[in-house]
Amino acid sequence: QLYKLHRDRHYGTLDELFHGTVDWDLINEQWDQMVRVAAALKNRNTPPEVVVQRLASAGSADRLAKALTAFGRIIKTIYILRYIQEEDLRRGVQLQLNRGEHRHILAKWLFFANRGEFRDGDINEIMNKTSCLSLLSNAVVIWNTVHMQRIVSRLHDAGETVKQEDLARNWPLLHAHIIPNGMYDFSGC
Repeated sequence: QLYKLHRDRHYGTLDELFHGTVDWDLINEQWDQMVRVAAALKNRNTPPEVVVQRLASAGSADRLAKALTAFGRIIKTIYILRYIQEEDLRRGVQLQLNRGEHRHILAKWLFFANRGEFRDGDINEIMNKTSCLSLLSNAVVIWNTVHMQRIVSRLHDAGETVKQEDLARNWPLLHAHIIPNGMYDFSGC
């Protein structure tokens, strides 16, 4: 949802996108407290989970939580409007989404046992499997990165030009050349 910064301003066809107005009075009232919270987080005086827990349990009457929410609405609205307007931003976001999706595809492909499902309800067992899956995924990424760099170095040594945009399209998350369950050699048996 988008929020107007000023109630009396109208933005033509964009008006229908807005669902409310930012409460500037509340933000101004709570500004010092908001700065204290931000400073405590930045200086690592307070762990983020403590701040989030406190704000989540504060209830609907907590003015600091409301002010932080209002301030977050400003940032979110500005970002979404920039996203709508700036093609480069949209392209960058899509690129990151694609990378994240490819990371999930790689993990799903590597996790072939039990059809990629966690069948055990034990949290320690789930965490162990998740850590192993992360380790395997990272091993594939490192393997691919090292070998891609070797190929690029060989091309450079051979006098070939390698364009940055070509390298940007080759992610180290590719896995068609990886055999997930290994190879077994019984020729010596």
